[in-house]
Amino acid sequence: MAVPDLNFGDLLEAVAESIPDRPAIIYGDHLVSWREFDQRSNRLARNLAAAGLKPGSKVAFYLRNSPAYLELFSACAKGRFTHVNVNYRYVDHELFHILDNSDAEAVVFDASYAEQIQSLQPRLSKVKTYLALGEDTLNDFSEDFETACCEGDDSSLDVQRSGDDQYFMYTGGTTGYPKAVVWRHKDRIAVIGMTDAQDAQSHGRQVKASPGPAVLPACPLMHSTGLTTAMVTLVSGGCIVLLPNETFDAELCLSEIARHKVERVAIVGDAFSIPILDFLRQFSDRYDLSCVQLISSAGAMWSEPRKRELLDYFPNATLSDSLGSSEGSKLGSSVMKKGESIGTASFIVGPSVKVFSEDFKEVEPGSGEAGMIAKAGPMPLGYYKDETGTEKTFPTIDGVRYSMAGDWCRIEKDGTMTLLGRGNNCINTGGEKVYPEEVEEGLKQVPEILDVAVIGMPDERWGQAITALVRMQQGQKFDEDKVTLHLSTGLARYKHPKVYKVVKEDFRHDNGKINYRFARQMLDAV
Repeated sequence: MAVPDLNFGDLLEAVAESIPDRPAIIYGDHLVSWREFDQRSNRLARNLAAAGLKPGSKVAFYLRNSPAYLELFSACAKGRFTHVNVNYRYVDHELFHILDNSDAEAVVFDASYAEQIQSLQPRLSKVKTYLALGEDTLNDFSEDFETACCEGDDSSLDVQRSGDDQYFMYTGGTTGYPKAVVWRHKDRIAVIGMTDAQDAQSHGRQVKASPGPAVLPACPLMHSTGLTTAMVTLVSGGCIVLLPNETFDAELCLSEIARHKVERVAIVGDAFSIPILDFLRQFSDRYDLSCVQLISSAGAMWSEPRKRELLDYFPNATLSDSLGSSEGSKLGSSVMKKGESIGTASFIVGPSVKVFSEDFKEVEPGSGEAGMIAKAGPMPLGYYKDETGTEKTFPTIDGVRYSMAGDWCRIEKDGTMTLLGRGNNCINTGGEKVYPEEVEEGLKQVPEILDVAVIGMPDERWGQAITALVRMQQGQKFDEDKVTLHLSTGLARYKHPKVYKVVKEDFRHDNGKINYRFARQMLDAV
């Protein structure tokens, strides 16, 4: 694949010039036109440069979903600064690690996080400027984000952008500290489907002739699924609809879809589809959802029964389930329409994807052997400040560089892949390898179970005992005999949990993925 020498800043400017009066962002009752989006991000880029930032300087985004996140990303792309996503759930040592490890020279934060910033500020010697979104009454060292967007020259910065400019995506793991995946703009733009024939000017003309869709990313912009959805939409001349609330609210999501005639919705698996379905079962006729053409998900398991039920309420939608990670996209895909049935975790193999054994031998379809998914083509440069991790995750095999984030699968006889899970979560119980996701999906087929997390806990006999944290549907009680009978129809006995713990507290991140460290803490507390 030819890699275009394009920068997101060039593309966003071309779109703004072509469709200045169309909406770029809708946030509750607040609408930002493409002209305003362009001008505000230009002023912001200039103010960051005036604070001492230079091309390559890192900017930490300690923000929830709001127009500010996208305005700041645009400003960074235009000014050649490097986006650093910060999980707003992090506190203390994890938060300090990202701000310090990234070499952040600017920190932009929601004022509600002022206390955390105040406690860390004396240790953040590299930071040159702080911008607060909202009124920050704690700190005398932070400036106002809104002022930085509204005051000053609104023309574009006089810098020569490059497709080699970078942005970071910090990704958490089950162990250790988060690490930054380093993407070049041109590689990410190639992944989302642009060719080298599309320069910024011709792209702008195409956008003007063909308006983009209204898209609602229900997941956080601080994670790869949300940010990628937003950037694909914006460079296509579309409009991003953001939910004006701190936590996901299914009714608000559905009302905004109907209100703004949203055509595409991005979620993260069952963590979002479960509350949506809970609401729709009670109030199926409250909102007209016929406008939705596509519901997409990436980054977490999305079970087939819940896909099938969603299609009962979204009559015109196609469901697109993508397999990928911060380290690489388009590993596999699964598309489902009403009346169809596609198994959970079953994907069509993506382009330039192979499956290798641990000794880097290609796995044969139908062999039953598990292997690691490897993706060639445009990919990250590696991890920031982590040569060992880069060499392990981005190996060269037979002269070809691959991205191998640790996803394991089987290749079936028909060439499709069945996802097993992340290797670093794999449970070794009595010498057998068990992938938590496989057990979790089996348990989630039990109607009374709302959600589940499966973990390997230390065990004297088995090495690791398969242990399940279970959240039950409202008013339902856990019946281990019934669960065991259900699992026996499709899961080998050694994969059954040996211990169950019923909990009420949610154990998922805001992005829909299981917080395995928190889940372990819940089990350790027993």
